[in-house]
Amino acid sequence: MEIWQAIILGAVQGFAEFLPVSSSGHLILIQRWLGVTEGSLFFDVMLHVGTLIPVIVVFFKDILELFKKPFNKILLLILATIPAMLTGLLLGDLVEGAFYTGNLLSAILLSATFLLTATELFFAERASKKNSTLPLSVKSATFMGLAQGVAIVPGLSRSGTVISAGCFCGLERTKNASFAFLMSIPVIAGAGLIEGYKCVKAGIVIEPLPLIFGVITAMITGYIAIKTMLKVIKKANYKWFSLYLVIMAIASIVTKVAFGV
Repeated sequence: MEIWQAIILGAVQGFAEFLPVSSSGHLILIQRWLGVTEGSLFFDVMLHVGTLIPVIVVFFKDILELFKKPFNKILLLILATIPAMLTGLLLGDLVEGAFYTGNLLSAILLSATFLLTATELFFAERASKKNSTLPLSVKSATFMGLAQGVAIVPGLSRSGTVISAGCFCGLERTKNASFAFLMSIPVIAGAGLIEGYKCVKAGIVIEPLPLIFGVITAMITGYIAIKTMLKVIKKANYKWFSLYLVIMAIASIVTKVAFGV
């Protein structure tokens, strides 16, 4: 992998991780277009780990509040994290086999999941504008956790799916945003540890310089994306992301059929 490719992928990861468009789906698609194949899944996960830094910076006060009595929010966070951890452990290899092959079927699957995210965002905007006043509860945390578990599938945006779940629960918008971003921390960290272990065990070697440039780029663009997304959530304006994902779904199929990439 060249350094310029790593920078492009880092920027894609940073922006797409927190904007509701699926970072993993975009990384698969852009890697396909750039012809990057070596260690792609591990590289993806390390870029995800890079985006942990801006989450911690932006939500540092929220993280500290998790450890204050009566510890209700951290208990809800643990509850919401369980589904993603289980699905990642049980279905991670299956997902890798289906989406990282680069064949026509994987392109079709990616298009389908992009369209699914577009649909959920369209209805989430309507739901949020009708009702967004409820506090965080066991019910909303559980529903958001299940949504995050489903969103391990590339093309299903983690942030988009989780925030949509909060909208459908009628969760107040700032609480929805804060909790959705906090939910990303244990899941991304856990995925990084697991994939790191797999990489070492399999003897996979990733060039350090492209990885460093990619991760730094993901950190910077991730910070920009978080700030942008917080403004978007306040207005519950998701329709443009839906339109964008429809375009990307079409592009995934067309480029594979017409150009073989």
